[in-house]
Amino acid sequence: MEDYTLAGNDSIGKFIFEQSVAEPAPSALYDQHLQLAGKSHIVDFAGYLMPLWFTSISAEHEAVRQNAGLFDCTHMGILEISGPDAANFLNTVATNDIDNLEEGKAQYSYILDTAGNVLDDIIIYQLERQRYMVIVNAANEPKIKAWFDSLLKGKAVIDTEQPARKLGANPIIRDMRNTKSGGECSVDIALQGPKSLEIITGLLGDKSVLNKIEQLKSFHFIRAKVADVDCIVSRTGYTGAKIGYEFFVHPDKAGRLWEALLDAGKESGLLPCGLGVRDSLRIEAGLPLYGHELAGPFNISPFEAGYGWAVKLEKDFFIGKTAMKQNSETHNMQVVRIELPGEKGIRPVRQNDGILDKDSKCIGYVLSCAKAGEKQIALAYIRKNYTEENTPVGIYYPARNKKQLENGKKKSVETGDLLRADIEGKIISRFARF
Repeated sequence: MEDYTLAGNDSIGKFIFEQSVAEPAPSALYDQHLQLAGKSHIVDFAGYLMPLWFTSISAEHEAVRQNAGLFDCTHMGILEISGPDAANFLNTVATNDIDNLEEGKAQYSYILDTAGNVLDDIIIYQLERQRYMVIVNAANEPKIKAWFDSLLKGKAVIDTEQPARKLGANPIIRDMRNTKSGGECSVDIALQGPKSLEIITGLLGDKSVLNKIEQLKSFHFIRAKVADVDCIVSRTGYTGAKIGYEFFVHPDKAGRLWEALLDAGKESGLLPCGLGVRDSLRIEAGLPLYGHELAGPFNISPFEAGYGWAVKLEKDFFIGKTAMKQNSETHNMQVVRIELPGEKGIRPVRQNDGILDKDSKCIGYVLSCAKAGEKQIALAYIRKNYTEENTPVGIYYPARNKKQLENGKKKSVETGDLLRADIEGKIISRFARF
């Protein structure tokens, strides 16, 4: 049964989608989380019951940076695109160039609607010559399924400049988390941090497999047995860790692998990690989150987010190309990473706080912020001409209660407003690796 209401795209190519409301479902590792975290730490996230933390966000953050952390990513959507039309379909619906892939290699990309709005950021894995695995964000999975369904049924115009243009591809699409996929059903567990390889080593019976994993480059993967569980082992992750892996495993065996990894990592300082530290780690590293540094209220594009390299405008065609080309030439805002004081007594920076230049003029907004040691790291959306590294900036806290409003604090800010900074920081490099 479809879990969405679909209306296709409108006259300018915007995809109109409304998801049905449903009760949150337990993740594939829910039983393990109950034992480790307890029910009070488990929340509804993107339609799944997931732990916020197991020990504390700060302890889990430090574990990933110094040792390793284990993440439940079984809520992430996993779609299989296969058949003779698979590559053609993906080259049409995704911004990156599928022709650059080969078996055992993965690629970061975007799915746009016809108007150029970002529907999701994805990773595409080439499993075989005519078979691909596409990882989509959990919150966006129903929308992406609906978009693909709309395209395959001819309900969506794919090119507003040439309305008669047809998709020209009819691949086989399977939901790989659906148990109807049988033995090929798959979910994701992530092991991230400098001691990740050390932890895996004790769970491999075959030394030749260890050599292959040691030699894996970023965005490459192999098939292997880990703790006697068949997996796809991929050198990918969402933490900024230089060493990290994702394991794609049958959901019936996910619990066994999770427990084996935790047991193997005890002496290495491995900790299970919740949703809170996923956010702090990705912010510290400068990685975008859909709805914040990508799409969201400001409709942030890949070029503005710092990922223009994943949009191959030289391709003959992909859905949303015309709008994306225009954005690449005209956008005047950019996502940046900002370092700010974070010691005790400093008020935390929040989403929508104002970013000020040296003349106290508002030039943009905070998108996300997290504590990292004695610092705060913010991701912000600001005017392009202020993005040079080490540029000083100020932060303005809008009113957060009635008393602050009465004392003259603005409830919200607009670019161009003249304001007094509450704290000061500086622009730092867009991304960081740890």
